[in-house]
Amino acid sequence: MDRDVTSSLSPTSVSRNPDLRLPATCDPPSEHNPPQQAVWIVFGATGHMGRSLVRAALSHGDKVTAVGWTQENTMEQMTKLHDPSGYLGLLCDVRIKETVDQIMKESIDRWGHVDIIAKYMSFELFLLLKCTYKRDYSCTGYGVIAACEDQDDHDVRAQFETNFFGTMHILSCSLPYFRSRSHGRYLIFSSTSGALGVPGLGPYCATKYAVEGLIESMQYEVEVFNIKATLVEPGHVRLDEPDSKEQGLKKYGHFWVKQGSSEPYGSAHAPAGHAKRMVQWLNDRQPTSAVKSAELVWQLGHCAYPPLRLLLGAFAVDSIRDRLKSIIEEIEDWKHLSFPASTDEQEPDPDRDQDQDQDPEHDTAGEEQEGEGE
Repeated sequence: MDRDVTSSLSPTSVSRNPDLRLPATCDPPSEHNPPQQAVWIVFGATGHMGRSLVRAALSHGDKVTAVGWTQENTMEQMTKLHDPSGYLGLLCDVRIKETVDQIMKESIDRWGHVDIIAKYMSFELFLLLKCTYKRDYSCTGYGVIAACEDQDDHDVRAQFETNFFGTMHILSCSLPYFRSRSHGRYLIFSSTSGALGVPGLGPYCATKYAVEGLIESMQYEVEVFNIKATLVEPGHVRLDEPDSKEQGLKKYGHFWVKQGSSEPYGSAHAPAGHAKRMVQWLNDRQPTSAVKSAELVWQLGHCAYPPLRLLLGAFAVDSIRDRLKSIIEEIEDWKHLSFPASTDEQEPDPDRDQDQDQDPEHDTAGEEQEGEGE
């Protein structure tokens, strides 16, 4: 998963890697367990991770509807991305439920059915050098890099409309269909930001926390209909397909650095600037392979017993594990304040004593016991 960041890979080459396999306990596809052809809808299919997932699915013989962003892509671009024999390119704005519903209808009309829906929420950055920046966001995932206090209502609402309500629209437009077939699979891309707070990305992290709570709760509700969902949490993902540079893909396309930090957060070493410094330092050094991750996500779509969460890359594993460890340690440090007192230390309950005094059966039983004692 993590390797020399200068190398490039192809879906075909990684699919032959015997070490790149999901655990046998989830019953993933293999030579002894060949997968059936599936139909995918991939929202955010032109981001580098989404693009790698589309390629991986097509390389394995699956059918794919790849959904691009209305403000960045054209239908001509989407049509030419891949071989049309097993591919359908479309556009939508996930904030508008009707456009998501149209994606479902056109996919079913084209392929006859849909098996797997993947929503890629890209971890990318676009550094704007002006004090004003674009205010219309319609991709499948986006965030503003700035201190929480420096983000206005529009910044926060726009992130929730895209990241959270966009996910809600996808679920509400597809769940009735999946329930009618008693079959369906969701692969919702979250990130480490859905498990831990990142200074400079407060509202964005809030949207990811919300999505994680939504998917985990929904899974309990729909498992009875044979519908399964997994939250995919990648670390920092790099472009490592052979033609990445030729395609002109952005390294960080959908994180927006808000210029003009307020005085309390504007110093060079302010914690609020952590997210901006991190992505600028990473540049091309993201440790996690997009192509390898896409292969594992393809296997995830075909395995019989998927996990609720799939972490991709050492950064995701280490950071989330450390976060959970700190939570457990904090619980242990403070748990003595929440444990009930022992029986000997319990204070009398005045309501309980009053009920017993008013209970005639209790009084009669007490008198009978006293009579027997005499």
